[in-house]
Amino acid sequence: MFTPMLEPLRQRLAATVLGAEEPAGLVLTAMLAGGHVLIEGAPGIGKTTLAHTLAASIGGSFQRIQFTPDLMPGDLLGHSLYRMDRGGFEFIPGPVFANCLLADEINRTPPRVQAALLECMNEGQVTIDGETRDLPEPFFVIATRNDVHDAGTFPLPEPQLDRFLLSVSMNLPDEETQNKILRAHADGSIPDMEATDTPLLETADFLALRSEAAAIPAADDLTRYITALCGGLRRRAGADHAVSIRASLAILGAARAHACLEGDPAVYPDHIKAVFAPVMRHRILTDSTTTEDAREWIVETLAATPIP
Repeated sequence: MFTPMLEPLRQRLAATVLGAEEPAGLVLTAMLAGGHVLIEGAPGIGKTTLAHTLAASIGGSFQRIQFTPDLMPGDLLGHSLYRMDRGGFEFIPGPVFANCLLADEINRTPPRVQAALLECMNEGQVTIDGETRDLPEPFFVIATRNDVHDAGTFPLPEPQLDRFLLSVSMNLPDEETQNKILRAHADGSIPDMEATDTPLLETADFLALRSEAAAIPAADDLTRYITALCGGLRRRAGADHAVSIRASLAILGAARAHACLEGDPAVYPDHIKAVFAPVMRHRILTDSTTTEDAREWIVETLAATPIP
């Protein structure tokens, strides 16, 4: 149904970052669902390239900002500058005014800056000096997070984590893929970055696809399946506050986007199962739990919940 328009975009993302086919698909799923993505992984595995290629492929603007302990909200949002020649203030927009914002190492900045980004992610707008300014459409945040046990990091508050539609793990590729990457550089056959900057879709076309994805039907037994999955995970993780109604809606939105990417006319159980872990993983991780705990709870919940 939608695959002919979206498949070239998915293929470009996978070809640009070798070994990242699954992360590329999940990032595209989140953007199609109108959500934001939290990427966890080692440096130098293609996170920036993936974000830049996605923004350029839909004709959108891209900005990257390195989050540091001394970053101020104005460095992210922008500021008003007094112009003596004009006798008034001029607003200088910050990097958040872009279609795709890469927030690199988001947990290295203090809570004040994290809170400034929260309004942008949740409302699609910025309020500075009492004036509200809309962010461009689509607006999409790809944030990278360091290990919470690394020195110099600040924990992301639960309201901030809840604004990310899903989380993606980008791991070091296997040795064969690493060798393909080295051979591509050795042979000079790496993708031409100017070619990947050529839009495959217009921004207006992508917004139209996003609206159509949001309208993909989901039967009553499938919404009950989502509710049962959330209830089962809530009981296992003891995370009533984390597995909220917003989390249930995130599963539905991501499942619709996944169905859109697969070219299916409606949401099926496989779509829900495919997005359940990425949507829930970061919501149930706390300082007292581990990635292994979260993975075990999710696997157990999927296995124990009857499929309609």
